[in-house]
This record gives sequence, C-alpha cells and structure tokens, in this order.
Amino acid sequence: CMNHMFPASYAWGNFSVLALGIWAIVQRDSLDAIMMFLTGLLLTVLTDIIHVSVFYPPNNHLTDERRFSIGMAIFSLLLKPVSCYLVYQMYRERGGE
Repeated sequence: CMNHMFPASYAWGNFSVLALGIWAIVQRDSLDAIMMFLTGLLLTVLTDIIHVSVFYPPNNHLTDERRFSIGMAIFSLLLKPVSCYLVYQMYRERGGE
C-alpha cells in the first residue's frame, strides 16, 4: 500500500479483514465474528492473487520501492493460509462444526 501500485480496493479489502479480525478477538463468544473473519481471509487470498497478477509492473518499471511492495504483498499472501488454519482452529474451539 505504501507505493500506490495497487488500487484502493487492495488496501480496503485487507484493512476490512483486519477490522473483522479485531472484532473476532474482542467478541470471544461470537461464532459469527470468527466465521466472517475466516470468510474474509479466504476472499482476500483470491483478491490478492488477482491484484498481484494484474498489477505486477513490467521489468523496466520495477524500482526498488515497487519490488519491496510486491515482495511484502506476496509475503502477506503466503502467510494467509497459515492464518486461515489458525482461525479455523479458533472456530472449532468456540464450538463450530
């Protein structure tokens, strides 16, 4: 988000899921909050893949700042399946099936 290479939808989607995650942590009894967080994480995996593949700059326009931004976006994308697994375990602990 720091390089303005991705559109605003990338930032809005990830920050919205972050807000859902905070809500899921605060509401310890709510299955809806954790399920919405898990669904949001799964949706952002798909949208992040689309954003990175569509907005990846050509090699002649790849500056160090853009390379770092893409690297962090890919790193975030690689960590999301681990986050999904951990959130699913929290869902199971709260009584979800």
